[in-house]
Amino acid sequence: MSRLLILLYGAVAYAIFLASFLYAVGFVGGFVVPKTIDSGPVSGTMTAILIDLALLSLFAVQHSVMARPVFKRWWTRIIPPAAERSTYVLASSLLLFLMFWQWRPLSGVVWNVTQPALAAVLWGLFGLGWLVVLVSTFLINHFDLFGLRQVYLHLTGQPYTPIPFTSPWLYRLVRHPIMVGFLIAFWATPTMTHGHLLFAAVVTAYVLVALQLEERDLLAYHGETYSAYQRQVRMLLPLPVAGGRKPAA
Repeated sequence: MSRLLILLYGAVAYAIFLASFLYAVGFVGGFVVPKTIDSGPVSGTMTAILIDLALLSLFAVQHSVMARPVFKRWWTRIIPPAAERSTYVLASSLLLFLMFWQWRPLSGVVWNVTQPALAAVLWGLFGLGWLVVLVSTFLINHFDLFGLRQVYLHLTGQPYTPIPFTSPWLYRLVRHPIMVGFLIAFWATPTMTHGHLLFAAVVTAYVLVALQLEERDLLAYHGETYSAYQRQVRMLLPLPVAGGRKPAA
C-alpha cells in the first residue's frame, strides 16, 4: 500500500508540474490563462517590484537549495528516497502557482514591435524556446527528471539506478539546453513591458548563478567525464570551443 501511495503521490506531483508548465507558457506569453505577467491587481511601482522580487527569490531559493546533494541526503532521512524528486517537483510547481497568483504587473513598455513579420519571428522564437525546453527533458529522460521513474521503480521493487551521463543532440550544442530554451522564451516577445523585463532579467541572473552550482555538482558526481564535456561544449552559447579550453558560457 505504501508503494502504491508513493506512486500516486508522484503522479499527482507530475500532474501539478504539467499544469504549472502549461500555465507558465500562457503567463509569460500573455494569452489564454486568466492571469498573465501583465495583468492582475495593480500596486504602486515600488510595492510591485518588491512583491515580484520576493516571489522570484522564494522560487530561486527553493529550486537551488532542494537540488543540492547535501539537502537531498538530509531530506531523504525524513521522506522515502523514492519520493524525493517528486517532492522537489511538487514544491517548485506550487511556488510557480503562487507566483502566477500574486505577481504584480508593472506598467510601461520597453519595446512594442508592430511590424507583422518581425512580431511573427518573435512569436516563433517564443514557441521555439518552450519546445527546446520540452524536447531537452526527453533527451535526458523526462520521467526520471520529474520523479515518475523513481516512484515506478519503487512500486515494482526495483532498485533505483541513476541515468548514465550522455550528451544527445541538443546537449552536443550546449550543456544546458533546458535553460537556453527558457531564456529564449522569456526574452522573445513583441511587447516587452517593465514587468516582463523584470521577470526576464531576474530569471536570467538566477540561471547564470544557479548553473554554477549545478556545474559544480555535476563535476563532483561525474568527474573527468563531465570535465571533458565542459572542455568540448559551451554552457549556454552554441559556439565552437577553441583549443580544448574550458568554455565560460
